[in-house]
Amino acid sequence: MRPEDLNPLFAETETLDGVGPKLKKPLERLGLTRVRDLDYHLPERFVTRRAVQSLDEAGEGEQIVVKLEVIEHRGGRSPRAPYRVLAQDGVGNVLALTYFGRASYTAKKQLPVGETRWVAGKLERFGDMLQIVHPDHVVEEGGETLQRLCEPVYRLSEGLTQPKVAGLIDQSLTRTPELPEWIEPRQVEKAAWPAWRDALVLAHKGEHKAARDRLAYDELLANSLALMLVRADNRKRKGQALRGDGSYRGKLDLPFPLTGAQKRSIAEIEGDMAQEAPMLRLLQGDVGAGKTVVALEAMLIAVEAGAQAATLAPTEILARQHYESLRRMAEPTGAKVALLTGRDKGRAREGTLMGLLDGSIDIVVGTHAIFQDKVAYRNLAMVVIDEQHRFGVGQRLMLASKGKRAPHVLAMTATPIPRTLTLAQYGELDVSKLDELPPGRQAIDTVVMGQDRIGALVDRLAAQIAEGRQAYWVCPMVRELDGPEEIAAAEARYATLKERFGNDVVLVHGQLAPEMKDAAMERFASGDAKLLVATTVIEVGVDVPNATLMVIEQAERFGLAQLHQLRGRVGRGSEKSFCVLLHGEALSETAQERLKLMRQTQDGFLLAEEDLRLRGGGELLGTRQSGDTPFTIATLEQITELLPKAYDDARLLMERDGGLEGPRGEAARILLYLFERDYGVKTLRGG
Repeated sequence: MRPEDLNPLFAETETLDGVGPKLKKPLERLGLTRVRDLDYHLPERFVTRRAVQSLDEAGEGEQIVVKLEVIEHRGGRSPRAPYRVLAQDGVGNVLALTYFGRASYTAKKQLPVGETRWVAGKLERFGDMLQIVHPDHVVEEGGETLQRLCEPVYRLSEGLTQPKVAGLIDQSLTRTPELPEWIEPRQVEKAAWPAWRDALVLAHKGEHKAARDRLAYDELLANSLALMLVRADNRKRKGQALRGDGSYRGKLDLPFPLTGAQKRSIAEIEGDMAQEAPMLRLLQGDVGAGKTVVALEAMLIAVEAGAQAATLAPTEILARQHYESLRRMAEPTGAKVALLTGRDKGRAREGTLMGLLDGSIDIVVGTHAIFQDKVAYRNLAMVVIDEQHRFGVGQRLMLASKGKRAPHVLAMTATPIPRTLTLAQYGELDVSKLDELPPGRQAIDTVVMGQDRIGALVDRLAAQIAEGRQAYWVCPMVRELDGPEEIAAAEARYATLKERFGNDVVLVHGQLAPEMKDAAMERFASGDAKLLVATTVIEVGVDVPNATLMVIEQAERFGLAQLHQLRGRVGRGSEKSFCVLLHGEALSETAQERLKLMRQTQDGFLLAEEDLRLRGGGELLGTRQSGDTPFTIATLEQITELLPKAYDDARLLMERDGGLEGPRGEAARILLYLFERDYGVKTLRGG
């Protein structure tokens, strides 16, 4: 149960003055539903303004406060046109206050003709006229008070203004209680960090690095501690010690000898599975490093020990693909492999369910359907989770309920993860790495070229298709947006390529209905379609050995890890494969370095580390949009700098300071609930 100290923080936003149904909706769009969320809605930046007597004193691009008299309103000819209010300063200089969209209603109310107002905002020039677009503040009296030393600028959604959000945050901070200290005292002293509540207040007041770092550290500590509790709890659980006799594995007929990395990983897994404590291991393998073979060896250990194994895939297409390759590889061993997805119905489904219950099926492959209530196993003792990042800690815990005892879990990911982030996302797992490629896997030639050579590229593509080969064409967006910059869109590219290649082209993106997406993918996988135009939905797992060309349009818009994943979709057969990185005209230095690195190396682990270095505080390995990083407050720099310290602090608490039972443990329990990592507390209680 949540500690009472936190009740004021988890009160709904409606308990604040001025929040009714109308204001609740825009707050919800920003994820601000409780007092706690407002506390942690930290400013994106701060502005410093200067009060001026006349516009002559101000420079373009400067944040100013000026007293103006309203002289005229000019509406646009269409609803999308700007609405301008002309006003003059004390010496007669005229400027336009420019509004777009619904904001024009505010302008009509706030700025009646003939009245004087204090206006705060950024001074710009539009043609021959000075203007302020969407003023930050318009007030009747006391405009001098707008000359704040540092004013926070918050992320907004439609229906919210900066003053409104700032006012609500002031209210939420007033309601925020003092909480006991959960950080190791020497760490607080060494870093000169303020107490938790003081840090929150300071972070909303100005550029206080110590306050921001302290709040980020709290989040990293909560995450590290929760994962350690899950791990400790897992070690206490009773699993099944599984020791194989090699009777199935000895019959495997693999096309290549195992690499050193595969042998090492299998030995680590075998050692874990021989213990009663259930295995929790992450297998990180670069694109094409042979994770499936390692997973099959692990599952056959379970079968040799008289138990069953399951492979969980994030999508139906991936599940079918895994099923085909596992069934093919396992055939000589005599192990029975079955497929179970949400699409299976009737007699076939009943047959699979009976086989799992009576034990005649040794290995099942499927989507979440394999863990539905109606699916029962004779003795499920080993689970492989493919594309681990699609499943959270909560889902990893759910698996334990399916076996008579907690099953051994092997999680796999084809996304090489920098060392720091492995700790952040998989702190409760032991890690094995496949950092060698099997012999015979051909290098993919990577070519960088400008968008102006697209005609020649399409001719090359036509030659590939004429030879019976297949190709991918990836775009950053689904459809074109209204905006100043053109971003290549899959729908538009599909339309132009369809004119040339007709029915040989299929389109796949995340906004298509699942059945349409599956049908297009299946046409491509079967070889019926020769060219697949897509967004990054094909980044993981699609295996078409006949595809030998990957085109990535506006490659500068992708992170290194994503480019590497996409490149890994080709080069899966015996033919030479190519990856073409098409780029626009203006390339930043970072983009140039990124594309150069793609040409120089095919080592995914090296690229992941470089991606982290190049992106700095930006989007993390393309993970912000997929919800991959578990953090909302800690930036990339803070994760890199503070996570190892937070991890050590969590370990000290568990090993030296009595865990959650000691005096600091009580405070740490509050921390876990504050960051909603309370599954850590629940696992400790055996929940």
